[in-house]
Amino acid sequence: MLIDLSHDVIDGMTTYRGLPGPIISDHLSRAESRARYAPGTEFKIRRIELVANTGTYVDAPFHRYPDGKDLSQLPLASIADLPGVVLRAPYARGRAVTPELLRGLDVAGKAVLVHTGWDEHWGTDRYGGEGSPHLTEETARLLAERGARLVGIDAHNIDDTTGGTRPVHTLLLAREIPIAEHLCNLRALPDEGFRFFAVPVKVRGMGTFPTRAFAIVAG
Repeated sequence: MLIDLSHDVIDGMTTYRGLPGPIISDHLSRAESRARYAPGTEFKIRRIELVANTGTYVDAPFHRYPDGKDLSQLPLASIADLPGVVLRAPYARGRAVTPELLRGLDVAGKAVLVHTGWDEHWGTDRYGGEGSPHLTEETARLLAERGARLVGIDAHNIDDTTGGTRPVHTLLLAREIPIAEHLCNLRALPDEGFRFFAVPVKVRGMGTFPTRAFAIVAG
């Protein structure tokens, strides 16, 4: 069974407060195309202008480090067909996803998806607000030390954005652990026993790009 874990990208939408929304328009309309093709044949070619941090996306090390791997250099094994595990951290318990939530969780070689439930606020002013859940630096360090392959979250940032530092990005991307942000629908996943995919376009010189994240659940 396939489970979609991505938000739709819609013209003008807000993903991250302060960043412009995507602009989706026609490059070639169907009416214009009729002059180029045989009668009864028409096409539409659309164009999109967006910042890389739009919708559900993946961060590569280059997002944080000038000498880090960019999207084109990410090994497919780090973003595709990964065994997955869900870390349940309901935002009602508090903003910070703290180390004790990892107790008993086998994360070695896996995509660790942090399910906070914050995606229910997607598209509202609250989504990008200060109540958004995040990982602590200690949690990120434990995930890295225990061999997590990728870490994702269903909130607007994996870090606490109330200050200027980004310790979780700093730590995970330094160890070449990709980050998936703005996931959704993690409630539909089992705690484990699924395969995770979040493959962005293979663009050189970029550290972030939207992705169609999804999971395959056996049975």
